[in-house]
Amino acid sequence: MIESLQSFQNIFKIPELKRRVLMSVLILVAYRLGAHVPTPGIDGHALSQFFDQVQGTLLGMVDLFSGGNLRRLSIFALGIMPYISASIILQLLTVVIPTLERLAKEGEAGRKKITQYTRYGTIALSMVQSLGIAYGLESMRSPTGLSIVPTPGWGFRLLTMVTLTAGTALIMWMGEQISEKGIGNGISLIIFAGIVVRLPSALTASYTLISTGELKLFVVIAIMAVIVAVTAAVVLMQEGQRKIPVQYAKRVVGRRVYGGQSTHIPLRINTAGVIPVIFASSLILFPATLTRFVPHPWMQGIADAMSPGRLFYTVTYMALIVFFAYFYTAIVFNPIDLADNMKKYGGFIPGVRPGKKTAEYIDRTLTRITLPGALFLALISVLPDYLIRWFNVPFYFGGTSLLIVVGVALDTVRQMESHLLMRNYEGFLKKSKGRSAGYGGGS
Repeated sequence: MIESLQSFQNIFKIPELKRRVLMSVLILVAYRLGAHVPTPGIDGHALSQFFDQVQGTLLGMVDLFSGGNLRRLSIFALGIMPYISASIILQLLTVVIPTLERLAKEGEAGRKKITQYTRYGTIALSMVQSLGIAYGLESMRSPTGLSIVPTPGWGFRLLTMVTLTAGTALIMWMGEQISEKGIGNGISLIIFAGIVVRLPSALTASYTLISTGELKLFVVIAIMAVIVAVTAAVVLMQEGQRKIPVQYAKRVVGRRVYGGQSTHIPLRINTAGVIPVIFASSLILFPATLTRFVPHPWMQGIADAMSPGRLFYTVTYMALIVFFAYFYTAIVFNPIDLADNMKKYGGFIPGVRPGKKTAEYIDRTLTRITLPGALFLALISVLPDYLIRWFNVPFYFGGTSLLIVVGVALDTVRQMESHLLMRNYEGFLKKSKGRSAGYGGGS
């Protein structure tokens, strides 16, 4: 405990890291303040009653990812999901369209251009989604019969489009500022903040139910034990590695001898981290949100089929997580470049020829270890939801939110760890110096 406190104090001894942490905290605080600014033209009390009725359904999950903003229909009601959806579309199009593929290979200039296209796509998706929400809200009523939109019409629809789109653009800017000037992945941290901020109220409500006898204590203890076990499993899988040994041949340059040492390539079991869960959630929630707000029988049937706990939703969600685990791993990890760099500096894997054979060996190994990691993410994302549904726990803290909270926390701590180690300060994670001594290709 004392060592952990000492490591935490080390953060404030490095001016750059201190500035980055404070920048991230300030932006997240501003995000939470904006979450309480309501969209004009809405009866907030009627809307709150409506969301109490749909808690535990797909809209409840959408509200979870928006940090409760959809329940209040604040200016941040759409959350960051349109930006994530636009990023997914651009990354998929990069594989298909040669022009985008060339841009992706142009380095920093190409990345900036793709980021610009992603911003345009975010605005377009936000406008479509906000218009669908505005149409749906006009036809909705609370359980007591109150109209959610007292004065419907094109004035309300256009105002909602402008407000929600501007809110998403502001969140997008906040996320980019955290990534560039703060610590951690900005988009992931915004989702993380939206989930964590709801925990105190959920725990308070559960304590009240225990006090009144509506919720049995042993059920809560069992659920908490499951949450602790899942958290430990997530940490284990996030930190798990497959170490491929690498030997560097001796080279004589002038009077100096280089190489000759042994190291390893740390291939992470879950290279993509928590990104597949976020991508899969975004892709499945975007069309489902529109179907929920469109008052048509067959659209409502689609929305019911895509509700958490239904077989179609579970199968689709798990398949998307596995797909994005492989897809994102292929984007962030290039075995060919790694093999070429090893060959350039005289490195080789014992028993494997340098160059193409090495790239194929690394790719084959990465493909094999990614499968259990992807299946683990998929199972953890849906299993606690079913357990919570069976035990009728009155708050939503399922596998998806748990994976995001633990995964984002680990990634953020890992980034702070790297800053501390560069300045010779002791970090948070044990044996981190030993891990950082290996080849950095797995990060």
